[in-house]
Amino acid sequence: MKWLLLTVGKPALAYAKAGREEYLGRLAKFAPVEHLTVKTSDKTRESADLLARSEGCLRVVLDQRGHTLSSREFSAKIAQWQEEARDVAFLIGGADGHDQSLLHQADFRWSLGPLTLQHELALVVALEQLYRARTILAGHPYHRD
Repeated sequence: MKWLLLTVGKPALAYAKAGREEYLGRLAKFAPVEHLTVKTSDKTRESADLLARSEGCLRVVLDQRGHTLSSREFSAKIAQWQEEARDVAFLIGGADGHDQSLLHQADFRWSLGPLTLQHELALVVALEQLYRARTILAGHPYHRD
């Protein structure tokens, strides 16, 4: 099982690049993980590109109207997805979000909270939560309730 994070545009902000590298490195100890980008364009084209790159994967779409989960609830979702033995793709949209066609093809819509987050920051937060979930499942003391 592989974890794939798909975003619109490459991280340009220094903190986002550093955070992405930090958590990709940490996650690699648990499972194969990869971050891929699609070109910045209009919302329809970006969504089509994200869908094409995530073909065959279980699609987790980051959407502020999606399900909010505690870290423990998210780790339980991760365990459930692992049992399905499919690659999981996390789709993070650009400045204008996702097109309805992408939202309809999501296997799960995940919200990091009601705030709108800049997409580079959303990537770092998603990576940290994925790492946190993996440490919870491994019984590692990183997470504290």
